[in-house]
Amino acid sequence: ANALGLLADMARARVELNTITYYAGVNACGKGCQWATALGLLADMALARVELNTITYNAGVSACEKGGRWANALGLLADMARARVELNTITYYAGVNACGKGCQWATALGLLADMALARVELNTITYNAGVSACEKGGRWANALGLL
Repeated sequence: ANALGLLADMARARVELNTITYYAGVNACGKGCQWATALGLLADMALARVELNTITYNAGVSACEKGGRWANALGLLADMARARVELNTITYYAGVNACGKGCQWATALGLLADMALARVELNTITYNAGVSACEKGGRWANALGLL
Protein backbone atom coordinates (compact mmCIF):
# COMPACT_ATOMS: atom_id res chain seq x y z
CA ALA A 1 0.00 0.00 0.00
CA ASN A 2 2.89 2.39 0.71
CA ALA A 3 4.34 1.96 -2.78
CA LEU A 4 0.92 2.55 -4.33
CA GLY A 5 0.44 5.60 -2.16
CA LEU A 6 3.75 6.99 -3.37
CA LEU A 7 2.75 6.39 -6.99
CA ALA A 8 -0.53 8.22 -6.38
CA ASP A 9 1.31 11.08 -4.66
CA MET A 10 3.69 11.34 -7.61
CA ALA A 11 0.81 11.46 -10.08
CA ARG A 12 -0.97 14.16 -8.04
CA ALA A 13 2.25 16.18 -7.94
CA ARG A 14 2.47 15.76 -11.71
CA VAL A 15 5.75 13.89 -11.45
CA GLU A 16 6.15 11.78 -14.54
CA LEU A 17 5.73 8.10 -13.83
CA ASN A 18 8.11 5.97 -15.86
CA THR A 19 8.99 2.33 -16.35
CA ILE A 20 11.08 2.27 -13.18
CA THR A 21 8.42 3.79 -10.92
CA TYR A 22 5.73 1.51 -12.31
CA TYR A 23 8.02 -1.51 -11.92
CA ALA A 24 8.49 -0.61 -8.25
CA GLY A 25 4.72 -0.55 -7.79
CA VAL A 26 4.11 -3.81 -9.66
CA ASN A 27 6.92 -5.51 -7.75
CA ALA A 28 5.57 -4.26 -4.41
CA CYS A 29 2.13 -5.57 -5.33
CA GLY A 30 3.61 -8.97 -6.09
CA LYS A 31 5.35 -9.11 -2.73
CA GLY A 32 2.07 -8.17 -1.08
CA CYS A 33 0.06 -10.79 -2.99
CA GLN A 34 -1.91 -8.05 -4.74
CA TRP A 35 -1.90 -9.62 -8.21
CA ALA A 36 -5.00 -7.73 -9.42
CA THR A 37 -3.48 -4.37 -8.49
CA ALA A 38 -0.24 -5.37 -10.22
CA LEU A 39 -2.20 -6.14 -13.40
CA GLY A 40 -3.97 -2.81 -13.04
CA LEU A 41 -0.66 -0.99 -12.89
CA LEU A 42 0.54 -2.77 -16.04
CA ALA A 43 -2.69 -1.69 -17.76
CA ASP A 44 -2.13 1.88 -16.52
CA MET A 45 1.36 1.79 -18.02
CA ALA A 46 -0.05 0.87 -21.41
CA LEU A 47 -2.70 3.60 -21.21
CA ALA A 48 -0.06 6.15 -20.23
CA ARG A 49 2.14 4.91 -23.09
CA VAL A 50 4.93 4.01 -20.69
CA GLU A 51 7.17 1.25 -22.01
CA LEU A 52 6.39 -2.21 -20.68
CA ASN A 53 9.64 -4.14 -20.76
CA THR A 54 10.78 -7.60 -19.75
CA ILE A 55 11.44 -6.50 -16.17
CA THR A 56 8.01 -4.93 -15.62
CA TYR A 57 6.24 -7.86 -17.24
CA ASN A 58 8.28 -10.30 -15.14
CA ALA A 59 7.13 -8.50 -11.99
CA GLY A 60 3.54 -8.90 -13.17
CA VAL A 61 3.97 -12.60 -14.02
CA SER A 62 5.58 -13.14 -10.63
CA ALA A 63 2.70 -11.34 -8.89
CA CYS A 64 0.23 -13.65 -10.67
CA GLU A 65 2.31 -16.68 -9.75
CA LYS A 66 2.37 -15.67 -6.07
CA GLY A 67 -1.37 -15.11 -6.19
CA GLY A 68 -2.01 -18.53 -7.72
CA ARG A 69 -3.32 -16.97 -10.94
CA TRP A 70 -1.74 -19.19 -13.58
CA ALA A 71 -4.12 -18.11 -16.37
CA ASN A 72 -3.33 -14.45 -15.77
CA ALA A 73 0.40 -15.24 -15.78
CA LEU A 74 0.01 -17.01 -19.14
CA GLY A 75 -1.96 -14.02 -20.42
CA LEU A 76 0.99 -11.78 -19.64
CA LEU A 77 3.36 -14.14 -21.45
CA ALA A 78 1.07 -13.94 -24.48
CA ASP A 79 0.97 -10.14 -24.19
CA MET A 80 4.76 -10.09 -24.14
CA ALA A 81 4.97 -12.22 -27.29
CA ARG A 82 2.42 -10.00 -29.08
CA ALA A 83 4.33 -6.88 -28.07
CA ARG A 84 7.62 -8.53 -29.08
CA VAL A 85 9.01 -8.10 -25.57
CA GLU A 86 11.74 -10.62 -24.76
CA LEU A 87 10.75 -13.55 -22.56
CA ASN A 88 13.73 -14.63 -20.48
CA THR A 89 14.53 -17.38 -18.00
CA ILE A 90 12.88 -15.45 -15.18
CA THR A 91 9.71 -14.96 -17.23
CA TYR A 92 9.41 -18.63 -18.05
CA TYR A 93 10.28 -19.71 -14.50
CA ALA A 94 7.46 -17.61 -13.06
CA GLY A 95 5.07 -18.97 -15.69
CA VAL A 96 6.06 -22.59 -15.09
CA ASN A 97 5.81 -22.09 -11.34
CA ALA A 98 2.37 -20.45 -11.69
CA CYS A 99 1.19 -23.41 -13.76
CA GLY A 100 2.55 -25.80 -11.15
CA LYS A 101 0.65 -24.05 -8.39
CA GLY A 102 -2.48 -24.34 -10.51
CA CYS A 103 -1.92 -28.07 -11.16
CA GLN A 104 -1.43 -27.31 -14.86
CA TRP A 105 1.47 -29.72 -15.36
CA ALA A 106 1.00 -30.08 -19.14
CA THR A 107 1.04 -26.32 -19.65
CA ALA A 108 4.15 -26.06 -17.47
CA LEU A 109 5.89 -28.66 -19.65
CA GLY A 110 4.74 -26.75 -22.72
CA LEU A 111 6.43 -23.63 -21.40
CA LEU A 112 9.66 -25.54 -20.86
CA ALA A 113 9.44 -26.75 -24.47
CA ASP A 114 8.77 -23.17 -25.60
CA MET A 115 11.90 -22.07 -23.73
CA ALA A 116 14.00 -24.59 -25.62
CA LEU A 117 12.50 -23.55 -28.96
CA ALA A 118 13.16 -19.89 -28.17
CA ARG A 119 16.71 -20.78 -27.12
CA VAL A 120 16.15 -19.35 -23.65
CA GLU A 121 18.42 -20.90 -21.04
CA LEU A 122 16.81 -23.75 -19.14
CA ASN A 123 18.49 -23.95 -15.76
CA THR A 124 18.17 -25.98 -12.58
CA ILE A 125 15.53 -23.61 -11.20
CA THR A 126 13.27 -23.86 -14.26
CA TYR A 127 13.65 -27.65 -14.41
CA ASN A 128 12.82 -27.86 -10.69
CA ALA A 129 9.67 -25.81 -11.30
CA GLY A 130 8.70 -28.25 -14.05
CA VAL A 131 9.36 -31.26 -11.83
CA SER A 132 7.29 -29.65 -9.08
CA ALA A 133 4.41 -29.02 -11.51
CA CYS A 134 4.45 -32.67 -12.56
CA GLU A 135 4.59 -33.81 -8.94
CA LYS A 136 1.56 -31.70 -8.04
CA GLY A 137 -0.28 -33.24 -10.97
CA GLY A 138 0.73 -36.76 -10.00
CA ARG A 139 2.73 -37.13 -13.20
CA TRP A 140 5.86 -38.83 -11.92
CA ALA A 141 6.88 -40.27 -15.28
CA ASN A 142 6.85 -36.77 -16.78
CA ALA A 143 8.84 -35.44 -13.80
CA LEU A 144 11.45 -38.16 -14.23
CA GLY A 145 11.71 -37.25 -17.92
CA LEU A 146 12.98 -33.82 -16.89
CA LEU A 147 15.83 -35.22 -14.82
